[in-house]
Amino acid sequence: MVEPVIRPATEADARTIAEIHVAGWVAAYRGMVPDELLASLSVDDRESMWRRAAGREDQTLLVAERAGGTVGFVSAGPTGDQDVHDATGEIYAIYVQPGHVGTGAGRALLSRAVEALRARGFRRATLWVLDANERGRSFYEAAGWRPDGASKVEDWNGFPLREVRYETDIT
Repeated sequence: MVEPVIRPATEADARTIAEIHVAGWVAAYRGMVPDELLASLSVDDRESMWRRAAGREDQTLLVAERAGGTVGFVSAGPTGDQDVHDATGEIYAIYVQPGHVGTGAGRALLSRAVEALRARGFRRATLWVLDANERGRSFYEAAGWRPDGASKVEDWNGFPLREVRYETDIT
């Protein structure tokens, strides 16, 4: 399959990113999170969030395109975690359209996000993944990421979700 084109996202990409985000949640997390949570996800709410993110200078927001259509996105920047070294960046979100999972778009997005963090001077990177998301965890582990022992329970619209943190050295 042809490698995707990875480019910086703009505010004009916000709607498509939001659609991929919601579709990615529904496809990846069905059976891991309550159906009520999946049904509560709003493309409109996500669009506002991604429009703001596209304009932030402290974050990297990239999209992957194939044949002129957007097939995925990744967001990264400084970590908000207080228990890690200051030179740690974070992958905030990475999603690929369900029909493009396994095509290399996710790997290309993750690689470019790590490059962007490295270019900003970060030496380590972290990300959070649902504890029950074996496919996602395998994806990160295949890319050299490892659990660092941290976990948390995140409240998503009133639903507690257990997440584990992964890390990697990006020097």
